[in-house]
Amino acid sequence: MKKSLFLLCLSLCSFGVMAAVPPVPTIAGKAYLVEDVHSGQILASANLDERIEPASLTKLMTAYLTFQALESGKLKADQMLTVSEKGYKSEGSRMFLDPRVPASVNDLILGMIVQSGNDACVTLAEAIAGSEEAFAVLMNQEAQRLGMSNSHFTNATGLPDAELYTTVRDLATLSRAIQQDFPQHYPIYSVKSFTYNKIKQDNRNLLLYRDPYVDGMKTGYTASAGYNLIASSSRNGRRVLSVVVGTGGEKERADESAKLLGWAIQSFESPKMYGARQEISTAKVYKGADNQTAVGFLQDVYVTVPFGEGKNLKPILQLNEPLIAPITVGQKIGTLSFQDANGQTVATRDVVALNEVKAAGWFGRWWDGMILWFKSLLA
Repeated sequence: MKKSLFLLCLSLCSFGVMAAVPPVPTIAGKAYLVEDVHSGQILASANLDERIEPASLTKLMTAYLTFQALESGKLKADQMLTVSEKGYKSEGSRMFLDPRVPASVNDLILGMIVQSGNDACVTLAEAIAGSEEAFAVLMNQEAQRLGMSNSHFTNATGLPDAELYTTVRDLATLSRAIQQDFPQHYPIYSVKSFTYNKIKQDNRNLLLYRDPYVDGMKTGYTASAGYNLIASSSRNGRRVLSVVVGTGGEKERADESAKLLGWAIQSFESPKMYGARQEISTAKVYKGADNQTAVGFLQDVYVTVPFGEGKNLKPILQLNEPLIAPITVGQKIGTLSFQDANGQTVATRDVVALNEVKAAGWFGRWWDGMILWFKSLLA
């Protein structure tokens, strides 16, 4: 396997200052990653961008679009849907829908996530897009919007198809998007069992039963893909996500995922450096109705470092000067780098304008233009 480890780990103890991090555990699988969700930093990985078969991990995208449809009003939780012949005859895992008995969208979501029901996925896909084929188009559009550049979807279930593929990096992107965009729906991933049509089925994510801190997310299996698992753990204010694909069995995928989650939680910390919309500095603005804007972030900012090293982080701000009005809220105007105790950059984040600066009148623009001209002569 091609292995990569977060930059911090590569520089550990380079000057005898930073805390030692235990080595990444050996993982039996075709590809994997483990990351800190709050910081977005990948802590360890293997074959990060290699194409893999997602199997039922595909249902994460089906769920994402279903949650979107609920939020937009296209679907209602108590809306009743009837499985089509195609959905009823779906191969693989099923929630055992009856074409004579409509099911609520809420039950279909539970059937899709807890029972991994292919019949539920097809029913939801057809309700949202008219057909599973049209739904696949929406899946690919959403994948591109989310930045899943190495993924392609052909169905809502994950049943094998030569043109259905993704990567562990893209799966992590999708998993984070579900957690961050639909926190009100995310708890469904921790439901341990669901009974429908008098048939009780247990969630196949074994870590839900082993570890009280694990609250999701999804399993997958086909003969060609092997056993896959995306697992997420929330502990001590941190959330860690692992993606493990291509293992040899249900127990093995749970064991390997547990190794990664435990290693990441015990070896690193992710201090919150700045809050959303917290002003960290001000920036001079030329040719504007105001002569400055506040600098900061629109979301909370975390940085992941070896355990105990958060106190040593030093922020370094670099602005894209000169800043010329108009400036909009959220416009990138520079970067903030975080250096460790050795002076090495461990993370860099874009900083944005926190308030709008409109263009000045003609005289103000002319005057600041003259100032900038004189500055250029002295540079």
